[in-house]
Amino acid sequence: MSESGVAARDASTVMLVRDGGSGIEVFLQRRVSGMAFAGGMTVFPGGGVDAADGTADIAWAGPAPAWWAERFATTEQAAQALVAAAVRETFEECGVLLAGPTADTVVDDSAVYREARGKLERRELSLAAFLAAEGLVLRADLLRPWSNWITPEAEPRRYNTRFFVAVLPQGQIADGATSEAAQVLWATPRDALASWRAGEHVLLPPTWSQLDGLCGFADTAAVLAADRAITPIMPHYTPNAEGPPLTDFPDNGRYFAELPQLGALGGR
Repeated sequence: MSESGVAARDASTVMLVRDGGSGIEVFLQRRVSGMAFAGGMTVFPGGGVDAADGTADIAWAGPAPAWWAERFATTEQAAQALVAAAVRETFEECGVLLAGPTADTVVDDSAVYREARGKLERRELSLAAFLAAEGLVLRADLLRPWSNWITPEAEPRRYNTRFFVAVLPQGQIADGATSEAAQVLWATPRDALASWRAGEHVLLPPTWSQLDGLCGFADTAAVLAADRAITPIMPHYTPNAEGPPLTDFPDNGRYFAELPQLGALGGR
């Protein structure tokens, strides 16, 4: 059990990318300020898993749950729930559906499932029931495992978040028609980071770290081809510390050095 006595809940987050005129672009959303977790922050689509998805009968294409379990160091049941959550949350939060009528197709207009999208967001419908009713196959092969971040032990609300990456399917449009987003945008990772350094939006370390890493890829093909070694990262939070209050994550000193209003803190 953690310092706060709260166990970390499994969650999935998806970096949705596309090729733009200036390189890779990633879909970002600014969460509604009143939300209990990361309110007002700029994030990628994502959310907690539904444990029932781990045992549901889901039409599936691509790497099996056992493959995902190995990469994310978890059980097959948990891995199936994580992939299902990645697909469900991406559809709920930006209308992009990583599923198709067959194992080698993907829907080209997800707007026809608008009613089901609302029911999924309100938890009136499960992902498995939705896919079965529409005769759709979950396209796990459109996702790639990317990283694993765990909320610090001191926090009262904690998540064990697996990050995925997926390319925007041709014909589909990512939108902001969700109750959780106040604003959405496509931006290159470099532009998103520059905007953050200018104080125009707020990035938590996991989001900052993923954007920073994406800067090293020329296009979406290179992103999909990346062979990622995934090691869980759990920052350590020390309030009133002499240096950065959050440590034990890659380049934490640079994060705080560039953080608006707190740049001097990281330089100590």
